[in-house]
Amino acid sequence: QVQLVESGGGLVQAGGSLRLSCAASRSIFSINAMGWYRQAPGKQRELVAAITTGGSTNYADSVKGRFTISRDNPKNTVYLQMNSLKPEDTAVYYCNTAGRGPRASWGQGTQVTVSS
Repeated sequence: QVQLVESGGGLVQAGGSLRLSCAASRSIFSINAMGWYRQAPGKQRELVAAITTGGSTNYADSVKGRFTISRDNPKNTVYLQMNSLKPEDTAVYYCNTAGRGPRASWGQGTQVTVSS
C-alpha cells in the first residue's frame, strides 16, 4: 500500500526556518518526481516545489529563493527546507508525486504556522 508520511511542521515566528520530511513508499518514490504541496484555510491545494528523480527542481514564485526541496533516494524521503518564513506560508503541507500521472493517496499532512 502506498504511504506518504509527512513530519516536521510546527509554530515558528516570521523569519524563522523549518525542515519538513516525507517518507514515501519505495514503489512510488523510485520512479516519480515528488512534490510538496500546501493548502491554506479556504484556499485550494497548490504545488510549491517539485524534484525529479534526477534531482532537477522547480519552485512556485511565492517560495523561490526561500524554500529548497531535496530527496534522499536510498531513504525514500523528500525534504523541504523552508527559510525566511512568512505568515502567508501558513498552511498544511503535503507531499505527493508531481508531474504527469495520478497522485497517490494523500497523507495527513503537517501543519506549518508562521506568526507575525
